[in-house]
Amino acid sequence: MPIALASIPPPIPSHFKLDRPPKSGSRSGIFRFRCLKTSLSARKSSDVDVDTFTKYSGYVFESGNLEADALVEYNVAKIAAIYRRKPVLLLRRLLQIGTRFGRWFVLRYIDSAMERSDEMFKVRAAQLRGILVELGPDVIPPAYLDELSLLQDRIAPFSSEVAFDTIEQELGLPLDVIFSHISPEPIAAASLGQVYQARLQSSGKVVAVKVQRPGVQAAISLDIFILRFFAGWIRKAAKINTDLQGVLDEWAASLFREMDYREEAKNGLKFRQLYGGLQDVVVPEMYLEQTSRRVLTMQWVEGQKLSEVKDLYLVEVGVYCSLTQLLECGFYHADPHPGNLLRTYDGKLAYLDFGMMGEFRQELRNGFIEACLHLVNRDFDALAKDFITLGLLPPTAEKNAVTKALTDVFQNAVDRGVRNIRFGDLSGNLGRTMYKFKFQIPSYFSLVIRSLAVLEGIALSFNPDYKVLSSSYPWIARKVLTDNSPQLRSSLQALLYEDGVFRIDRLESLLSEYTRVGTEKALAKGEADTNPRVVLKQILSFTLTEKGAFVREILLQEFAKGLDALVLVTMDSVSSATATRFPFGSSLSLYVMDDEDIRNLKTLLRLTRLLSWSPKNEQIVEVEQVNIYKNSNAYFEEASLVFNRLASFQDVLPVLSTIPELPSELQQQLLLLPADLARRLISRAAARTIRRIFL
Repeated sequence: MPIALASIPPPIPSHFKLDRPPKSGSRSGIFRFRCLKTSLSARKSSDVDVDTFTKYSGYVFESGNLEADALVEYNVAKIAAIYRRKPVLLLRRLLQIGTRFGRWFVLRYIDSAMERSDEMFKVRAAQLRGILVELGPDVIPPAYLDELSLLQDRIAPFSSEVAFDTIEQELGLPLDVIFSHISPEPIAAASLGQVYQARLQSSGKVVAVKVQRPGVQAAISLDIFILRFFAGWIRKAAKINTDLQGVLDEWAASLFREMDYREEAKNGLKFRQLYGGLQDVVVPEMYLEQTSRRVLTMQWVEGQKLSEVKDLYLVEVGVYCSLTQLLECGFYHADPHPGNLLRTYDGKLAYLDFGMMGEFRQELRNGFIEACLHLVNRDFDALAKDFITLGLLPPTAEKNAVTKALTDVFQNAVDRGVRNIRFGDLSGNLGRTMYKFKFQIPSYFSLVIRSLAVLEGIALSFNPDYKVLSSSYPWIARKVLTDNSPQLRSSLQALLYEDGVFRIDRLESLLSEYTRVGTEKALAKGEADTNPRVVLKQILSFTLTEKGAFVREILLQEFAKGLDALVLVTMDSVSSATATRFPFGSSLSLYVMDDEDIRNLKTLLRLTRLLSWSPKNEQIVEVEQVNIYKNSNAYFEEASLVFNRLASFQDVLPVLSTIPELPSELQQQLLLLPADLARRLISRAAARTIRRIFL
């Protein structure tokens, strides 16, 4: 539930001060404002629709029906035991839900039959909102409520008198001892509770005070009990592989945690500690002393809803922060709908509402990163294994058939390039193959997917061409290139060496995406400096640091292979030229090269291009000069290109010019590389000589 809205009132004026009773702490009068009695009475007389939820569904939490409201945590067995003893209450709720939704679905069917669905959409949406307000906060999962997010602010608040009573009972102190000011009416009202603006008596800080709606847990418990029954019945009848009750239980457990404001405050503190230091991210402070199970006090944040301002930069900040949550720390905001994301007046992104959070285990984080890598690089065989690791496919799934199906699903999307892949399209296309191969959606995965899909949905409202995967992949590339976990190191090794052959094109792609990251702000803006000199400096700085040691090792190894092949072809050329001077000498060759040597020469050519950071689509124009290799063999041509490339001062200049700009410790590391490369080259030459002598 958002703590601050698009229109934020000014600080509380002095005439909103509390009237103290004759005795401090006395219950002879409930603390209220001078204007409170008037405002409440005016509301009662003029607004007959105050607190619609209580009016139509109050019977759910009337006296005698509050056992579920006392539950501290979600417990399926206890909820079932409570409502099995109340068949009349259960039947009444079923009839209420059935008749309300049944009538609405009939009207939608009539609209469709009369071809007026588009015309009546807003009318039916408003009617659906009314039904949801009557039935309670969470009769259906939040994913469906997202479509009604624009209507959420219209939820009628419950009585402020009840809210102030709740604050005093929960915190155990009179209202004027806790706050020097508090707004007479809620600033915002939502499904689970409503928010007041107040000023702490102890520090004078302006805070948001969230008070839980009375009876909300009892109503939610009953509705979950009903939904679990239907989820089990639907799964059996439709033979669905996904554990619908398990998914519902995961959501319900997070919802129960969300209703315990003490847990939300702890989540907020942890979220602030992990992500409050990210650039242009704001996480409000929590006040634990003024927080209880049904009352939450947190820092007041002013600004506008992100959905109401066209700020693509902050959308990208949100994507970056979410990737950090999901794949770096594993503690993520599981309900990032537009109402929970705020643009502060100084242009920063504020996160609100920490009731629904998720945990993403390390092995699953790595599996998710690997799946993205394999998808982008069209390795559908490895992607099938990733789906098993992530729990999307059973281990018994037929691997070859799954690989073919995934190729059919994703090939066209991936061929358009990573920057043109839309997350929503991938998940939609995948759904068509789920039934055939007995796909299952683990409970944790539904929250992760929803988190990413919501982010792309927010961005698409600003920019129809936005792709969340395009913004995500540079982060993933940086993660896989720099992470020292054995699992990701093994994945990078397997990605770069396919059947023992070095795929430099994949390394180029990863480094290209890595340079798009630059800094946090550059990633968030979707920008990176494309100046080759700047990009080259980024690559050199990365490969010379400890985080780049694994990639540096690979580059040195491939440089050694390429230089070894270059030396070999040079000596072969010299020996061939010498042999032609002697009878029958032209048929002799002391240095036999094979296909691997030619591949190594081609790799060396690509590596020399990498040093000057030539664009991958650059066409190498051969300078008109004497080719020292007259032999028609392919490896002579490759060697000629390498020599021409190395001899071009223009290509070497960018490397030399960036060296003085590197930190001194990186310059020292760079000076060690020639000796390391020479040792590798000598080792390869010695091994080849021994092999030829004894084999």
